[in-house]
Amino acid sequence: MSIYKDIAWNGLWKQNSILAQLLGLCPLLAVSTNLVNAVSLGLATILVMLLSNFAISALRALIPYEIRIPVFILIIAALVTVVDLAFNAFLHDMYLVLGIFIPLIVTNCIVLARVEAFAAKNGLRSATLDGLMMGVGFVWVIALLGAVREFVGQGTLFSGIEMIFPTLSGIQILPADYPGFLIAMLPPGAFFVLGLLIAGRNWLDARANQQVREHRQHDQPPAPSSIPA
Repeated sequence: MSIYKDIAWNGLWKQNSILAQLLGLCPLLAVSTNLVNAVSLGLATILVMLLSNFAISALRALIPYEIRIPVFILIIAALVTVVDLAFNAFLHDMYLVLGIFIPLIVTNCIVLARVEAFAAKNGLRSATLDGLMMGVGFVWVIALLGAVREFVGQGTLFSGIEMIFPTLSGIQILPADYPGFLIAMLPPGAFFVLGLLIAGRNWLDARANQQVREHRQHDQPPAPSSIPA
């Protein structure tokens, strides 16, 4: 169980693909203009990571080492095609909004990095859990980024939710006459918010490490004093 806890913690926080490794920034910055778009792309990424880690871990003994990268990309491309067609069939309006960024999951460094670094070297359950938790780590960051940008930029949350659930509508949090903050909806705003998130994570890690050092120093027994003869 400790191994699975480490895998989950690495995916969610310690080795978070965005905050720690800075991978997959292109779709992160382009799609996170609101919460719904961000979560939708994140869910598509979770599906691809989960299925690709599962498939490659299951087939790793059959894949020659010399051609492993082309085979990995081929498997990922096949799974992305399935997800892309599923979005087109069941969530067509959202599919039109996300556009090219669903097919571009094939080239997302997060997916290829995890199948190469983990799935190709570990068992089925560990690899599947790693793909799931790395995807969840990606989703919560891109969702938070999208929520902050949407709130600051438009004063709303869940704008566009009717594309997924036709009976629902977005929430106007700030007054209707809120003029908006344009830079939050543009790529520079995404960089600013992402920088703040990374800074917050680094501060929390530094604070936690400092508390661990202080705890160890407090628990360390005092050095024996020398008594002169």
